[in-house]
Order: sequence, then C-alpha cells, then structure tokens
Amino acid sequence: MTLDDIVNLVGSFEGTVTQRPREGDGTPELAWGDAFFYYSPDGTIPTTQPFATIVTKNYPGDELSQLNRADAFRVNIVAGKQEFEKFMGVPPREAAHAPQADSDDVIAAHPQYGTAGWLSVVNPSSQTETHVRELLDSAYKVAKSRYERRQG
Repeated sequence: MTLDDIVNLVGSFEGTVTQRPREGDGTPELAWGDAFFYYSPDGTIPTTQPFATIVTKNYPGDELSQLNRADAFRVNIVAGKQEFEKFMGVPPREAAHAPQADSDDVIAAHPQYGTAGWLSVVNPSSQTETHVRELLDSAYKVAKSRYERRQG
C-alpha cells in the first residue's frame, strides 16, 4: 500500500474530506506532506478530530517509527476500545504493553495516542493491507455515525 493508495481508498468513502497540508496554505510547515481524513459531507474541514491520518516525518517526541527514511510513512487510525483490544490483546489504557510502531508492516499502538484507542502501521503492505482497509472502513463508519448523531 502506498500513501496514495490510502488517500484514494479513503477518498472513495462518501462524505469524506482529505486535508493535505502544503506550503502556502496557512498550515504549519511540520504538517506539509501529511494527510488528515474527516467525515464532512459538506466538504469543509471540520473542527473535530480526524478519523485517520498519515504522517510522513518524525514529529517532536514521536521518533519511534523512524519516518526520516526515504518514502516512509505511518497510517494512524482511530480504532476504539474494542478494535484496539482485538488487535493488540490489551485495552487502550495498557497501550505501552502492546506492539509498538517501530517496525514496518505491523499493526501497533499509536506512539502518542494508543491510550485513546489509535492504531498505527508503518509502511503497510501485504501483511497488513486487509486489516488497514477494514480499520479505515470501521473508523469512517464511526465518524459518520457520530456526525449524524450530532446533526440529529
């Protein structure tokens, strides 16, 4: 899976908006090249948290995934408690005891937001592709449901 494969997949979900910060758009330089996925059927970037992200570089305090390598990226997906526990074998509050995002193509606890139920995969490929697709679909459906409840 490439970064563009993931962007295209999530972009095919009805009502999603992808924010791709770049130079000159007013976003912080640190976010340039990354991608943030939201459920927003009106096409605007909401003030809510994204349901998934892709980061393409190390952020301060988040160097575990070694994203300073050529073409390295990490997809991050809000999984929630049940999905997190299903994949990690521990609840999110015990994310420190789950697999960590320090290897390629392994589903792991997010280095910063694992305790909030986020999962990550560095450079997903054949071993994790099916799970990444399922997790993105699930996160999208949860975000859509939350949006609909708020509108309700």
